[in-house]
Amino acid sequence: MTQPLNDKQRVAHEAVNMIHDGMVVGLGTGSTANYFINELARRCVEGLKIKTVASSIISSNRAQHMGLEIVSMEHLSHIDVYVDGADEVSPSMALLKGRGSDLVREKLLANASNQFLVLVDNSKLVERIGQNYPIPIEVAPFSWELVLASLIKMGGKGGLRPNGDGLAVTSHGSLVLDMTFDPSIDSQSLNDMLNSVPGVVEHGIFEQLATAILIGENEQVTQIT
Repeated sequence: MTQPLNDKQRVAHEAVNMIHDGMVVGLGTGSTANYFINELARRCVEGLKIKTVASSIISSNRAQHMGLEIVSMEHLSHIDVYVDGADEVSPSMALLKGRGSDLVREKLLANASNQFLVLVDNSKLVERIGQNYPIPIEVAPFSWELVLASLIKMGGKGGLRPNGDGLAVTSHGSLVLDMTFDPSIDSQSLNDMLNSVPGVVEHGIFEQLATAILIGENEQVTQIT
C-alpha cells in the first residue's frame, strides 16, 4: 500500500512537475530538497533529460547516488531553475536561509537562475525575517572580530556559531556569526545594512530572489508568485 505524501514531499513533487527536458536545474540542500532530488531522479529514470548543479557537497553526493547528471558550477553560463527550501519566508517573499552553512553557493545559484522555486511547509511562514532564527552571516576567519564589532554598532547581538567543542565552518572555510537585530528593521533595510559591512562574505537574507513559493499545508500545495 502506498504511503500518503507529507507536506514536504507534496511540494517537492509539485516542483518536479515544473521541470522540463533540457533544463539545467539547481539542487538545494536539506530535507525538502532531498525529496525534490529523489522525485527528480525517479522522473529521469522515466525519461526526463536534464542536467543538475548542486548547492553543496551533500546535495551533490545525493544527486550522484541517485543517478542524476551533475555539472560543475564553473562550467555553466546559465541555470534555468533553482529549487531549495528556506528557514523563514516573509509576506514579501523575503527568505532566511543558511542554517546549513552553504550561503555563498546557495545565493549564487538563486541569483543566477531564471526561476527560484522555494519549497516550504506552513511552519516556515513568518511575519518578519529573523522572527524564529538569528541571521547567519559568513565572515572570513581573520575578519570576524572586526565584523562583529561593526554589527554590534548597528544594534546587532550575537557571536560565532559553535559546533561541538569548536566553531562552525562553512564548506569553503568561513566562520558564521549568528546575529539578531531590532525587530522593527525590515528585511530590505537589513539586507542593505549587511551588504555594506566590509568583511561579510555572505549572509542569510535572500531579498527579492524567489520567483515562487510553494507551500504545503493540509494535503494541499499553494503557490505564491
